[in-house]
Amino acid sequence: MTHSSAGGTATSTAAAGLTRALSVVATLSVLMIVLQGVTAGQILSRNRGAEALHFSGAIVVHVLTGLTAVVAILVARRDRDARWPAGLAVVVFIVGFIQAAVGEAGLLAVHVPLAMLLVIGAATVMVWSLRWIRA
Repeated sequence: MTHSSAGGTATSTAAAGLTRALSVVATLSVLMIVLQGVTAGQILSRNRGAEALHFSGAIVVHVLTGLTAVVAILVARRDRDARWPAGLAVVVFIVGFIQAAVGEAGLLAVHVPLAMLLVIGAATVMVWSLRWIRA
């Protein structure tokens, strides 16, 4: 985990800001995906208001995972070591839409395993970003 921050203080400050932004949006993505699991459990418990919360939460997940992907790409442009997390962040963003579509279609046998992949992928990017800041 090396950082290539050639070019002085302004470049170093911008790079540090990007890495902090990545850790923030990646962490928010994970938290929101976990909250989606909570609302999913409420739907299965026949809570009437949970479906609207789950739908709204899905939109927030798309926004947060999209922001994570964009910021991860910006970080990867500055540091080659960050390419795989950027690629994973893009995959998480895309899989989120697939996962939502199969959920909307009622295919829970696919929806739930894809949700688990989202948690793992998003958490991997989050952990990498937090470790990368400390390196």
